[in-house]
Amino acid sequence: MTRIVLFENIHASAKEVFVAAGFDEIVTYASALPPDQLGEALRGAHVVGIRSRTHLDQALLSDLPDLRAIGCFCIGTNQVDLEAAVLKGVPVFNAPYSNTRSVAEMVLGEAILLLRRIPEKNARVHEGFWDKTAEGAFEARGKTLGIIGYGNIGSQVGILAEAAGMRVLYHDIDAKLPLGNAHATSSLKRFLSQVDVVTLHVPGGKETTNLMDAEAIAAMKPGSILINASRGTVVDIPALTRALKSGHIAGAAIDVFPTEPKSRDEPLDSPLRGISNVILTPHIGGSTQESQENIGREVAEKLKRYLAGGATKGAVNFPEIAPHEQTGVARILHIHQNVPGAMGALSNLMGEFGLNIVSQQLQTRGKVGYAITDVDGEVTDQVIEGLRAHPITIRCDLT
Repeated sequence: MTRIVLFENIHASAKEVFVAAGFDEIVTYASALPPDQLGEALRGAHVVGIRSRTHLDQALLSDLPDLRAIGCFCIGTNQVDLEAAVLKGVPVFNAPYSNTRSVAEMVLGEAILLLRRIPEKNARVHEGFWDKTAEGAFEARGKTLGIIGYGNIGSQVGILAEAAGMRVLYHDIDAKLPLGNAHATSSLKRFLSQVDVVTLHVPGGKETTNLMDAEAIAAMKPGSILINASRGTVVDIPALTRALKSGHIAGAAIDVFPTEPKSRDEPLDSPLRGISNVILTPHIGGSTQESQENIGREVAEKLKRYLAGGATKGAVNFPEIAPHEQTGVARILHIHQNVPGAMGALSNLMGEFGLNIVSQQLQTRGKVGYAITDVDGEVTDQVIEGLRAHPITIRCDLT
């Protein structure tokens, strides 16, 4: 029996996929668990589903001998030690595109609100002031939106912005085909000086840490707006705070932070709190009912395909093999060290156990090789244990 454990209130669509596929041992948790409780909750789990708050490090993964696959029901996978997972023979799946529309809509909405200074006006009315001045309030039409990171989300932001009458420029380290009437720019400094709204859609990591530092923020057009719905480490928050208070930047919307609260009861510790015309949101760019339902279904389908037939298409850390129909009596999933002679040793071993190989697919990635082998013959527990005992084997399972 396959034990599936889901954390952080993953959408019910995921459970629906598993139940329809015949998996009935599904344990769900409404939130992330403290480290001292997480290990116990994962004991005996074959599949783990998490979002952004649950961290699976090497020490924890090494203590989960039954674990076969991990599903990150979100875009990012930084919360999982991917190297430790693959060396354990565990593929990690995510949903890189399911919340694209949700993030894009929020970014455009924030751009319009900030151009009109709505957050500031809203706060003033709540305080009892009726300030009808149009000073500093602008239409989105005719303004220039600058997108840093023209991937799936960035390009969709551009399409929506054009529909609102905005001109779109983008900057990306890779050559990207523009959608609509967007134009690429090669110089980041020149790009920043030309746009009225800057929106960030880049991955995390060393290359993008403090991409928007004091120097980059100073290069922005006076009176412009900065929006970050990508990663919390991309913006130098103290530098942004100074630019907002000096008036160089007219407004900002920040959805992700370098350090985020662990729970809904813990306040955000940020110097941006209390600054007028700044929108602060709790990492909800992709948090709509539609996106969460899509994410739940997408990741669960990938996990189901792996459990049912060994398909790893879409895994972020693993050799990828697309789904294909089983042609033999049994299907063996063999994850092994990527060394010379590995496949010969595997084939010889199967022959010794009286198995006839009907079809075989192999892919390698770094230190790991992955073979899906359809065989004729009786695959007993002793056969699987024999395959697992070979020195090249990392993991071996039947579908």
